Order: sequence, then structure tokens, then C-alpha cells
Amino acid sequence: MTPGNLFVGLMSGTSIDGIDAVLVRIDGDSRGAFHWKLLAFHTTPYDEGSRKMILDAIENGTPEMLCRLDASLGEWFAAAAREVCEAGGVETGDLAAIGSHGQTVWHIPPTDTEPGATLQLGDAATLAERTGAAVISDFRSRDVAAGGHGAPLVPWLDQLLFSAVDLRRAIQNLGGMANVTWLPPTGSQEPVIAFDTGPGVALIDGAVQRATDGASPYDQDGGMALRGQVDEALLAGLLDDDYFRAPPPKSTGREHFGRVLLDRVATGLEPGEDEAAWCDLVATLTAFTAHSIAAAYRTWVLPRGLDEVFLVGGGANNPALVRAIEQELDTVPVKGGVELGVDPDAREALAFAFLAWAHLHGIAGNIPSVTGAEDLRVLGSMTPAGAMASGLKT
Repeated sequence: MTPGNLFVGLMSGTSIDGIDAVLVRIDGDSRGAFHWKLLAFHTTPYDEGSRKMILDAIENGTPEMLCRLDASLGEWFAAAAREVCEAGGVETGDLAAIGSHGQTVWHIPPTDTEPGATLQLGDAATLAERTGAAVISDFRSRDVAAGGHGAPLVPWLDQLLFSAVDLRRAIQNLGGMANVTWLPPTGSQEPVIAFDTGPGVALIDGAVQRATDGASPYDQDGGMALRGQVDEALLAGLLDDDYFRAPPPKSTGREHFGRVLLDRVATGLEPGEDEAAWCDLVATLTAFTAHSIAAAYRTWVLPRGLDEVFLVGGGANNPALVRAIEQELDTVPVKGGVELGVDPDAREALAFAFLAWAHLHGIAGNIPSVTGAEDLRVLGSMTPAGAMASGLKT
């Protein structure tokens, strides 16, 4: 049976701000030209209770907490899929598949002596039951099993959709963690390079939430960073991290740039007190993200040649962070992700819709030069459509 052409992609990232959902039509397969159209894009923000449940499970998770979160995420993802399908005027049962990244709760990169491991939650069976659609999930595990990092995976979509003739491009994602995709010109034999540059907005958001006792989830318009002064000594200490010296392929997460680090740099600061000190910390963490990105570019990206940079992800809406990156990368034009021709906030969810399409067509969805895997692999595991959708009853 030939797979249909309607796909939903779901993404909940390390910023833990909500669920991005896309509905896309993809016509064609790997044997020739394909055509696609984004039919709908919808973001479901997490309420404070849901966000706290995810963070508690990541930071202090017991088996029971992780089990409950897995089931809850399945329900939340199903609701997001129904909403984006309603926006696009289709039924979930008409989908060829839903590509669900899940919520990363822990990620262990491989080392010279130990294989990696990665865990994304969001019960695929619940998602299939509630939508009547087949679900492709657990995309990262196959790459990890093949010796890779399982991340980043979105560069596969970047190469497919955003490579340009005669231009070397970088797409810089500013999510909870920051990652870059370097794209050689279309048709070039040069390999795609992509890796996590370090923290994105996770530390910035965490500091703002502590400073405001949870009243503000992020630094609105970069206001706190712009009012603060960078602590150069603290910044230098933050940048003296072995992660930044390690060559790609590499990946990271909240395990490295998360609560434990924030506890250390925020020692002595109390919520709602000494606003100036909190602003200084937010300014320093904003500079930390910008400097770590620029350092990665100087070492591993600029030597390959670079004509333009596109900023995507939630941090691209932070003027203080964007300005800091522009100042650090002053020799290269820095552009908004919208200039790629796709809503930049939809990029990651779109990638998992395409990876579901790739899974159904037997197309490899990893790039070994990016993840370090032994070879190309078809990614993801399938959970068949719910019984009611197929007309089966018990």
C-alpha cells in the first residue's frame, strides 16, 4: 500500500515552552522530484503545571514521575495533533503518519569508551489511540545504536530544503540548547556539518524565572539583559568548559547546561530581590550563549567558508541575544530565519513530519558526518494506527 501524503510533525524542545505542530502535504518519493506544502502550523504553550511536571521529571525524576509524564505527554501531543489538523481542515485519521520527536528527558553522548544513550518520552501508543493515525517516534535511538549522538537530526531537513546554489549557509537554532547546521552549496561533495554549540536560552530563561519567582518565563524583548552589565570574570569561567574544546560531532543538553550550572552561578541571589544583580546575571548568560556560538564558528564553521547565517528558534525573538550574536559574527551577514521561506518556528516540527515520511519510504534520515553514526539509517519506530481508525473492533 502506498503511503498517503498528509503528515503531522510534533516537537517539544529543550526550552520546554510548548508543543509545535505542523500539518504538511508531501508528494513524491526518493526516486524523483517531490513537492511539499505547509498546510498549518500551531503552537500549544505549556501551562505552568505541565511545564513544572516536565522539569521536575528531568531534574528529580523517579520511575513513577517518568511513567506519568510519558502518558501525559502522549495525551498532550495528541491534542496538539488534533488542533493542527483542525486548523488545516483534515481529520487525523486521514494522516499517513504523525512524526513525534517526544520530549527529551535525558541525553548521554557517546564517548571513546562508552556508547551513548538517549530518552524521549511521549507515549506513541496513546498518541495513536487518540488520533487514529500511525505514529513514527523514537527517532534518535537508531542513530545512537549505530554509534552516533542521535543529534542533531534537523540538519537532514536543512540539507533537503535550504541548501543554496553557490552559497555556504549556516542555520543557527536558538532553542533551549543552541545548534548550528553548516550547508555546503547544492551539489557539493563537501559533507554537511552540524552540532550543538552549547547553551541557547535554557540558562537565560531559567535565570529570568528565578528572578521573577516564576512570573516571567523568559527575557521579554531582552529587557533584563539590556539593563544588566556583563560580569567578564564569570563569563570567562563559563567559557572555560571542556565541551567547547571538543570537536564535532557533539551534542549536549540540560544535563550539562541546566539547573546544576544555574544553581552555581545564581548562588546568593533570591527571587524578587536585587533586580540589578539578576539583570547582570541574565546579561552574562546572554553573552555566554553568543560567545560560545561565535567561538564554535571561528573554530569549525568559518574555516569552511560562510556567506550567511540564519537565526531560528525562540531565542531569535530576543533582541539582546540577536544583537550579541551579530556583534560576535560581524564579518558575516546575520539574517532572520523567515528569509528561508519557512516560518522559522515551524522548522523543527517540520523536520519530524519529513522524517516520518522518510521512514515510510525507507529513506535514511541521519547524516553520519553530523551525528558520527557508522552509516546511514532509517530512523524511528512505527506504532500502527488505532483500531477504530482501521475499522477493526474487538
